[in-house]
Amino acid sequence: MATGDIAISLADVWRSLCGGEVDPVTARIVVDLRLVKAVVAVLVGAALASSGLQMQTLFRNPLAGPYVLGITSGASLGVALLMLGAPLLGLSAGMMSAVGVAGAAWIGAAAVLVVVAAVSVRIKDIMVILILGMMLSSGIGAVVQMLQYVSDNDSLKSFVIWTMGSLGDVTKPQLWLLVPAVLVGLAIGVAQIKPLNLLQLGPQYAQTMGLSMGRSRTFIFLSTTLLAGTVTAFCGPIGFVGLAVPHVARRLYANADMRALMPGSVLLGIVMMLACDIASKALTVPINTVTALLGIPVVVWVVIRNR
Repeated sequence: MATGDIAISLADVWRSLCGGEVDPVTARIVVDLRLVKAVVAVLVGAALASSGLQMQTLFRNPLAGPYVLGITSGASLGVALLMLGAPLLGLSAGMMSAVGVAGAAWIGAAAVLVVVAAVSVRIKDIMVILILGMMLSSGIGAVVQMLQYVSDNDSLKSFVIWTMGSLGDVTKPQLWLLVPAVLVGLAIGVAQIKPLNLLQLGPQYAQTMGLSMGRSRTFIFLSTTLLAGTVTAFCGPIGFVGLAVPHVARRLYANADMRALMPGSVLLGIVMMLACDIASKALTVPINTVTALLGIPVVVWVVIRNR
């Protein structure tokens, strides 16, 4: 909260938070802007790290991330239909603002979840669901590209800016939606620690130990959708955090027990997002640029390490 375009001392930050004597402008910057952004960074880091760990464990794939089910693609499609499709249909700006970018992203993510849930009821092979999720993401991406191609310059610019991700667009009223959704998603993820430990040993072993694969998979999907879908809705698609952080946690803690990995990954995700936010402000670049520069080396290392 001390970093940004205007340098604020740690003493002034503390006085602003505690209601001490400080310049009113400084207090407003700290409390109304930087505190909200810091809270959002904490929530985003925790959400993406937890959902990434769950996806990698469920699919037993080190390159699986929180967006493999097409949740982010669905959110992007919702936003694209709002920003790019609505002007083409001649819809008014008032109607667009009533729905809101976050609302459109939520609807898109929920629609994809319904499709994946319907498929998972019929198909029991988790790898088939992974492949279908990737194909669904590719198909949605094609639709979004078509909308980009035929949209006007102003709408296209707004959509591209949204895809870069931002922690600073969340307002105080929106926190009342963001905080509960992320906390519920984290609570569901924590409740799945025992099933996740069993899933690390393989689905056959987990079933012989009495684990209900369908029930556990449903709860993990629900947790991931709440976490990744909420973050995407309010902050845009932020990549590589959910993919890279669980691997760093495994190396750092040298422990495969989810009772250590889950809180450890959440803590590392929070630290990484706060660090990325500081770097983003210092370099004046989008947050997605920083997370990619930090996450890509980890992904390359995982690929080489696993040959």
